[in-house]
Amino acid sequence: MIPKPEHPRPQFLRPDWLNLNGHWQFEVDTANSGLERGLRTRDLTDEILVPFAPESEASGVGTTDFLEAVWYRRTVVVPTDWSGRRVVLHFGAVDHDATVWVNDVEVVRHRGGFSSFDTDITATLGGGVEATIVVRARDTRHGPQARGKQAREYANHDCVYTRTTGIWQTVWLEAVPEVHLQRGAVTPNVGASSFTVALPVSQNRPGWTATATLADNAGQVVAASSRVDLDRAPTVTLAVPDDRVRLWSPDDPHLYDLTLELHDDTGALVDRVQSYTGLRSVALDGQAIMINGQRVFQRLVLDQGYWADSLMTAPDDAALRRDIELSLAAGFNGARLHQKVFEERFYHHADRLGYLVWGEFGDWGASVGGHDTDHQQPTASFVTQWLEVLRRDVNHTSIIGWCPLNETHQGLHDRITQLDDVTQAMFWATRLADPTRPVLDASGYSHRVAETDVWDSHDYEQDPERFAANHAGLADGRPFANRHLDRDLSLPYAGQPYFVSEFGGIWWNPDALDADGRVRTESWGYGDRVGDEEGFYARFEGLTGALLDDPRMFGYCYTQLTDVFQEENGIYRFDRSDKLDVERIRKAQQRPSAYEL
Repeated sequence: MIPKPEHPRPQFLRPDWLNLNGHWQFEVDTANSGLERGLRTRDLTDEILVPFAPESEASGVGTTDFLEAVWYRRTVVVPTDWSGRRVVLHFGAVDHDATVWVNDVEVVRHRGGFSSFDTDITATLGGGVEATIVVRARDTRHGPQARGKQAREYANHDCVYTRTTGIWQTVWLEAVPEVHLQRGAVTPNVGASSFTVALPVSQNRPGWTATATLADNAGQVVAASSRVDLDRAPTVTLAVPDDRVRLWSPDDPHLYDLTLELHDDTGALVDRVQSYTGLRSVALDGQAIMINGQRVFQRLVLDQGYWADSLMTAPDDAALRRDIELSLAAGFNGARLHQKVFEERFYHHADRLGYLVWGEFGDWGASVGGHDTDHQQPTASFVTQWLEVLRRDVNHTSIIGWCPLNETHQGLHDRITQLDDVTQAMFWATRLADPTRPVLDASGYSHRVAETDVWDSHDYEQDPERFAANHAGLADGRPFANRHLDRDLSLPYAGQPYFVSEFGGIWWNPDALDADGRVRTESWGYGDRVGDEEGFYARFEGLTGALLDDPRMFGYCYTQLTDVFQEENGIYRFDRSDKLDVERIRKAQQRPSAYEL
């Protein structure tokens, strides 16, 4: 059976596609000399199960040593009924630096382990149907590289985990017409009860038209079309009739079906794409973030998206949905997807379950701390990769905010660093790519973009009374701000919406003690480990209560959903089984918040 057989891009779906997950030839290239040694043109010595990384047990390889380079090889047969159309090869994600050859021709290079990429391979087929795909993925521990929570040292420790190298999301082929629709933005406008749909095309043709059709489950259809010979990316407006307006919200995650079509100058159908969308707004009102004009307290949980046997790759599609369901059962209504860009199907499930999501980039792996040597600074590649992420995910209704960076330390030095430039670039790139959602310049620590839409802090104080005192200043316009060595890292607070986007991390695992009653050395969490399970509930209720009782706090993000390897501070165990009374966790969160009263 092919692992992860579901269409990896459910919001832009054509019927003719081929899933390339499964067994591929594989070889570790210890010294990154494989190109010189002929690995590109010969069979490889081992085998791997794609899309699982070689560090994972699920891949069948299970090596956790440093992998400077790895190679993949597979020959596939392109369906004969795709003749006359373009063949596009898609990679959900390859960590980190990928080069791809098809039939011995280099077709694409891509840098970035979190963003998707594709390439047209039609010319390399030469009219045939066989495609031999060779992938080299290089992954170094030296120099700046967006790694997220992947350990730079040999072993896991603290809050960093096993590395991921090579292919870790679905690989697939797609047949598209010679002239075809491309993925454009679908922008909801709640105030006008409408959607603006961009319909970019690969080429313009005189007399051709593109059409967007909106339908709900009651059969109401709204359609609009535009000529595609004049504009590179024509747009249409779909006005929803008053009696069919139904807003997407956590309580009612209603989605409309969306069909996109391209017609030639005779009216014949050339291309059709199936999609969906939701009518939902996000707005800022003083210190409030409004969803559909209403205050919704965001009870978020930090989700790292790791599994013991498959690492950053969900073992199957059900596991993605299951994590959302576990979060909802514990009383959370959303998540901050932390230091990782999740598989797109996660957002698909969030759309359908009414789960609020903050999208984030896995920027750790460059120096975002106090170091100032140039080779440790993030590069322009971070901006490129983040734009690829925005392009892929911008239409998912569940995403209500963006956070391109995490725990940066600008402000430590009197000179402008490359990190300052990258921060500004990623903030303004996000604003330009998506003006409909708030942007948090960097989560925690430094806020160096004066125009940032949101302010936050990370506070792992474990004593509820001291924690409450830390955050009492928000009422006077003096919110808790992360500092370093008693030095301010941020520009002055300007009254933006504010939340504590990391807190808690309560260290507790009933199995963390060895036979002598000592905490296992590999167990880790924030602060002092609670003495027993009742101590956990008391601390959890005290910490969350301090934030629920603040009328100016629009939400919080608790660390974290599950234990992850040695980090044992989750609501659930690493295998997703219960380690706490989930109903007590839910009850502590579900009392009314002062923000919503």
